[in-house]
Amino acid sequence: MPATRSTATASAGAELAHRLAGSGIAVETSALRRAQYAYDASNYRVEPVAVAFPRTVDDVVAAVRACAELRVPVIGRGGGTSMAGNAIGPGLVLDFSRHMTRVHSIDRASGIADVDPGVVLSVLTRTVEERTGGAMTFAPDPSSRTRATVGGAAGNDACGNHSVRYGRMSDHVLELDLVTADGARLTAGPGGLRATDPTDARAATRAEQLNERLRALAAENLARFRLELSTIPRQVSGYHLDHLLPERGFDVARALVGSEGTCAIVVRARVRLVPRPASALLVCLGYRDVVEAARDIETILTFSPAAVEGVDDAIVTTMRARRGADSVAALPEGAAWLYVDLDGDDPGTVAERAQELLAELRAAGRLVDGRTVPDPAERASLWRVREEGAGLSSRLATGQESWPGWEDSAVAPERLADYLADFRDLLAEHGLDGVMYGHFGAGCMHIRITYDLRSEHGRSVFRRFTAAAAELVVRHGGSLSGEHGDGRARSEFLPVMYSPAMLAAFTAFRRIFDPTGLLNPSSITDPAPIDADLALAGVPDRAWSTRFALSDPWAASLQRCIGVGKCRSDAGGVMCPSYRATGDETDSTRGRARVLQEMVRGAPSVDRGWRSEEAREALDLCLSCKACSTDCPTGVDMATYKSEFLSHYYEGRLRPLSHYSMGRLPLWLNTTGFVAPVVNAALRTPLARVARSLGGVAPDRTLPRFASRREWRRAVRDALSARPVPPDGPRVVLFADTFTRGLRPEAAGATARVLADAGRRVDCTAGACCGLTWISTGQLDTARGLLTRAADTLDDGTDDPIVVVEPSCAAALRKDLPELVPTDRARRVAARIHTVASYADAMLATGWRPAPAAPLPDEVVLQAHCHEYAVFGAGAHRRVLAAAGIVPRDATGCCGVAGNFGFEREHFAVSMQVAEQALAPALRAAPDGAAVVTDGFSCAMQVEQLGLSGPGAHLAELLDPGPPAVTSRRGVRGSAS
Repeated sequence: MPATRSTATASAGAELAHRLAGSGIAVETSALRRAQYAYDASNYRVEPVAVAFPRTVDDVVAAVRACAELRVPVIGRGGGTSMAGNAIGPGLVLDFSRHMTRVHSIDRASGIADVDPGVVLSVLTRTVEERTGGAMTFAPDPSSRTRATVGGAAGNDACGNHSVRYGRMSDHVLELDLVTADGARLTAGPGGLRATDPTDARAATRAEQLNERLRALAAENLARFRLELSTIPRQVSGYHLDHLLPERGFDVARALVGSEGTCAIVVRARVRLVPRPASALLVCLGYRDVVEAARDIETILTFSPAAVEGVDDAIVTTMRARRGADSVAALPEGAAWLYVDLDGDDPGTVAERAQELLAELRAAGRLVDGRTVPDPAERASLWRVREEGAGLSSRLATGQESWPGWEDSAVAPERLADYLADFRDLLAEHGLDGVMYGHFGAGCMHIRITYDLRSEHGRSVFRRFTAAAAELVVRHGGSLSGEHGDGRARSEFLPVMYSPAMLAAFTAFRRIFDPTGLLNPSSITDPAPIDADLALAGVPDRAWSTRFALSDPWAASLQRCIGVGKCRSDAGGVMCPSYRATGDETDSTRGRARVLQEMVRGAPSVDRGWRSEEAREALDLCLSCKACSTDCPTGVDMATYKSEFLSHYYEGRLRPLSHYSMGRLPLWLNTTGFVAPVVNAALRTPLARVARSLGGVAPDRTLPRFASRREWRRAVRDALSARPVPPDGPRVVLFADTFTRGLRPEAAGATARVLADAGRRVDCTAGACCGLTWISTGQLDTARGLLTRAADTLDDGTDDPIVVVEPSCAAALRKDLPELVPTDRARRVAARIHTVASYADAMLATGWRPAPAAPLPDEVVLQAHCHEYAVFGAGAHRRVLAAAGIVPRDATGCCGVAGNFGFEREHFAVSMQVAEQALAPALRAAPDGAAVVTDGFSCAMQVEQLGLSGPGAHLAELLDPGPPAVTSRRGVRGSAS
């Protein structure tokens, strides 16, 4: 097959863009865009010549025909989450996830959905369940389903957690609409190919030709296809040519599922829906190790489970280390666990089956501990551990890195235990460790391995091990791939698994569809070596000096992003608000990380790298919300990376106006505190417009009211003098941060009253600054100086808690302080820092209960600050409010202000788009009289900007035990000070 990939050049990309511009198709060839699409979730990097975002099938046809003329390869792409390198390539990447995302129809009677290839799997599932009243669902549910697309799932033959019950994507595809390498529009299904448009004579002729050749291929290989293919449930490697057999109905659609975009481009699909179980119960089983767990699989399968998934202790330990001990709830004792989903129509019957399963497994003697998990919150917590396995296992709590490459092998379930035992021996022979998790019930294992892909020696071990692993899985009657496809990671070793005649049939199948090798070269046939194009090879070994004391060197920190793409999810968690606003890969955490990775790879020097315009552009819409530092399974911390980059980029340069105004806000607040009445009066005049312009503030952004220096002092003094505290009460340091002093003094008074009412001896300090605004704008030398002084001020020789009123300041002192000032003193102070919510939550454990003076509203909307969510966790507010008798309505997401970001002229529009993701809808849904809890001042400003409710209140104001307070028109309490 001709090697089309070698002919694609930058000039070809420019010519392609020129040709397609006449058809109204935007083709992007910028270094920034090519950097983002040079990677997927695999070990590989292949830079494309161009990227396009088709809106229609006609766009796809035009692009493919132009590429054929120019001999530029075409690579179809959905969510870009492929772990085998089959979503990258050297030609034109067509990203279907941006525009071709329509669910055309859902027919409940026939159980069929008609969808575009860019529809995200979780969106399809949610839409089906909504439109059928929960009666039906779309079954394939890979862990990447919140960003993986229908087209990508069809390309890889994806499966998912419930594949024991529902099988693979190929079991759910009915018809595929295609564009072939010569631009024909065909539909594949049972019985063969036909023209998508019956009046298209050229396509009809092409369909007839293809059908004839495909039938001949099947006739020549009847015995071979019957004996070598579909021998185990997860035999995904190679092409699924057994579907061309007469007894399989000559189903060309199912034969093309799993072809990795090498034969045709999917532009629409009809997929099968399934009934949704009325009742489901999770049974969690603990074992000594994964081999022991695998030995019980045959017994478990006799209970007809919907899912049998497994994780090992390394993943659980990493989750707890990264997100806190309570992030993994309800696990029984053990060092490896199986999750077994039982379902049915009757909850009682399902529960009985669960007890029967536990009894039988205990009798077998391998089970260490087991329990049912009926609580939905505990169930969700456990499934989250499994679903984030790929990311969590990549950066372990031990500090080890692990990588894909052999993460998808499969054997028959009854052979899984012996395979895993032999596999562990193979790892040991090569000096490697493996993190094991995956679809135990289907015999498919996702094993991440501690390769050293940065060194020649490590890459040599990678090659030798992969060759030996291929031989091992074949000896056990298995498949190189069980759902991720072969791609660049495994295609080279298909000869270990298949006979030469079968490999020749694979090549013939591909050539029937694509005789010139235009589509997705290097996958399945004519593969590149598995150690070619590795992303970690060829990165210059340079010292990138950083102001933050990062846990890894700068380049390795950026390489934490392995492309799993959770930042592209449209729901759940907070990450990534800018991507959710724009839908552009540039504005995802992954897109930014990839551009930064290209910076360290390709910059002529470190100094030139720090001046990268592509990196600055990619970081522009990052809100520095810090959500990725906790939501990203690999722990990417883009807020820190952005701050570090900006500190170097602007060194010796003029900065944007907002960096001098809002980036140095504490300095200005020190001034406004002396003349607050004058400033507030001036901002009610046309001078406000001038002030906004001079400060780089958006003209439509509401400006805050400034407080005088006396207000916060009076608020705290009155609060503490009104309540005598026992001299032996626990001591707490109340830190009145700059924002609270200058903008929200009433929150300081309310916090002091809550603490005093709880019997705490409150000492108040205000003689320090966390440097937050300097950090977020990359003015790190100043920030370091401020934080050094803060550590000196707050380190009083005790370990007494320090409660910070403003959560973003608390987050800066907890996280940024020890990273910018890596001293014992800074670490001591950081360990003592609490937000009001986190300390109130801790007080609950000592028996304290909130005692608000004013009646609480029936409804509360909770907008937790992103920095608090990221650094202190998400549950404290809910627990404290629950103790007060309130179950809040969560506005889970970023408010959109994020410090200076939402005030800046160039970011105001995106800020308001971000507000529409969670906060604005929650406010609209809340009844009149609902309180809005906004501990973060920026969140309170966005609530005021939206004008959909009364003002936001700090949690301490809501729980304020007195003195009597004023009630707003929405029932939000405010201090009387």
